[in-house]
Order: sequence, then structure tokens, then C-alpha cells
Amino acid sequence: MSETRTIRFTLNGRSESVAIQPHWNLVELLHHFGLTGARESCGQGLCGVCTVLVDDVAVSGCLYLAVRVDGKKITTVEHLDEGGTLSPVQQAFIECGAFQCGFCTPGFVLMTHQLLARNPDPSDDEIRHYLSGNLCRCAAYPEIVEAVKLAAKLQKQAR
Repeated sequence: MSETRTIRFTLNGRSESVAIQPHWNLVELLHHFGLTGARESCGQGLCGVCTVLVDDVAVSGCLYLAVRVDGKKITTVEHLDEGGTLSPVQQAFIECGAFQCGFCTPGFVLMTHQLLARNPDPSDDEIRHYLSGNLCRCAAYPEIVEAVKLAAKLQKQAR
């Protein structure tokens, strides 16, 4: 059995401490906690399916070693709801049908969340550019762009 390392971090608003294997990636750490929104697909950081926010910055969880979150804040798609109510981004994705199989949806939702935090009124080109690191095998791209625009509108109305 290999040696473990204890790390401490904030996971979706809760302080956590856990002993992990030093080779675990962030997706493996999240699965240890039963959080399966981020999952490994390409294993190369190219598809966006494993997207997680670390200190409010999107990272590829398949490439990000779990030991690096020691002392940091992790936000997953499971934490975007607001007291049991869908966030504007989550609601917009549902209203626009911005998914088919849903496999890529958590990554797109987190990237949209980050985009709108940085740019609350992005153009279509800015949306496409920002989300270009996320791949949808079902090709729901037009609906995803519409969902981002609706999410921006819903967030403005909520303010």
C-alpha cells in the first residue's frame, strides 16, 4: 500500500480534510466525496467534461492533481444551486434545451458560470470563444449559446 497525504480544503462551502493517494487527480477526489458531476472523459484536458472551479478558476480535473487543492476552495456543479433553487445558468440550460445526452453539461454550466462572473453581457463570439475548450458530442452548440445569453439575462433580472 502506498503512502497517503492528508489535505485540507473547502469543498462546496464545507471544510474538509481527507487522506488521499498522492497520484489522485481532482476527479478521483470528488468521486471519493460522492460528487460525480465532473467526470473523466478524454483524460487529456481537452474536452471540458471534468471542469471544476478551484479558487473560482476553471481547471481540468483529470489533469489537476488532488494534492494541489490543499488550502483551496473547490466548487463543483453540484453546488451552483441557490438554496435548492437552480442557478440562473442551470435554469437557462434547461429552458433552452442546451443538452442532449447531458454528459458535457456540467462542464459547460461551470464555464458559463465563470464567464458570466467575468463578463455579464458577452457577445455570441465571446461566448463561443470562452466555451471553445468544452466539447459536445451531440452538437447542441446553438442551444448552449442561447442558454448563456438567457443566463446573462436572468442574472441581470435577479440583481
